[in-house]
Amino acid sequence: MWIFLVIVLLSLLYIIQKKQYEKTEYYQQTKNPYRSVQFNKGRLGEFYIYKYLKSLAGYKRYLFNLYIPKNNGETTELDVVLLHESGIYVFESKNYSGWIFGTESQQYWTQTLPVGRGGSQKNQFYNPILQNKGHLKWIQIFLEDQTLPFYSYIVFSDRCTLKNITLTSAKHYVINRYNLLSAVQQNIAKTGIQLSPEKIDNLFEKLYPFTQIEEAEKMAHITNIQQNTQRSFSQPISNTKVTSNIERIICPRCGEKLVVRIARKGEHQGKKFLGCSNYPKCRYIQNLSDEK
Repeated sequence: MWIFLVIVLLSLLYIIQKKQYEKTEYYQQTKNPYRSVQFNKGRLGEFYIYKYLKSLAGYKRYLFNLYIPKNNGETTELDVVLLHESGIYVFESKNYSGWIFGTESQQYWTQTLPVGRGGSQKNQFYNPILQNKGHLKWIQIFLEDQTLPFYSYIVFSDRCTLKNITLTSAKHYVINRYNLLSAVQQNIAKTGIQLSPEKIDNLFEKLYPFTQIEEAEKMAHITNIQQNTQRSFSQPISNTKVTSNIERIICPRCGEKLVVRIARKGEHQGKKFLGCSNYPKCRYIQNLSDEK
C-alpha cells in the first residue's frame, strides 16, 4: 500500500513539474521535452541558467542554442544569450563536477575527479573563455553594431569546485551557478541601463530565427567541430594554434560532451583520446593521434 502511494505521489510530482516546465520560455523556444532535459547534462545546465536568472529585474529576453553564421560557411553555437536593458550577456554552460583548474590564456583547462581509494582522474577540456571569445566575436560581427555592450560569463555547475582559476583581463566572469544571479545583478548595478526595450526587441527579432534551425544544420555544426578537433589534436597541444573553431565536442552516441583523456594502461598508454563525459554509462571513445 505504502509503495503504491509513493509511486502515485512521485507520478503526480513529475506531472506537476513537467507542466511547470512547459510554461517556461526555455521550453517554448527549444521544444526540448522535459525528460530529455532531466537526463541531458548539457540541456539541464542551459535550463538552470534560465531558471536562476528568471527573477532578474529589468526588461529582458532570452535566446537558447543560438547558431550564429561565420564567414567560412560554418556556425558557432551560443548556449544562452540574455538580452537585458544593461547589455547582452553571453553564457557558456559547463555542467561539470570535480575540481576545475585553469587560467585565462591556457588553451586547455583541467577537471580532476576522485577515483577509487584516494586516486584521481584528470581530464582536459578546451578553455571555455577562449570558446566564449569566439562566440562573442561572431555575434558582434553578425549584429554589426560596435556600440553594443557585451558580457562574457562561464557558468559551471554547483557540483564542481573552481579550485584555481586565474583571470587577468577583467573581461570574463567564471562562476558557479549559485553565484550567477548575484554576479549579474552586480554588473547591472555597475553599468546601469544601456539598451531600451525597443532595441532589445529588435535584437531578439534579428537573432531568434537562428535558434530555430533544422536538425540537419545542427548535425553539420557538430560534424565540423569534430573534424576541426581531430585536426587540432593531430599536433602536440603546445604547438596547436588556438582557434574559435573548437567550440563543443559532442558524443555521437549519447549527446553528452567529449573530454580529452590520456590512456593510463594497455598498448595505447600515454596516448590522447576523446572519451564521453557520461562514462561509465557511455563508453564511447574517439582516437585523436599517435602523439604522446
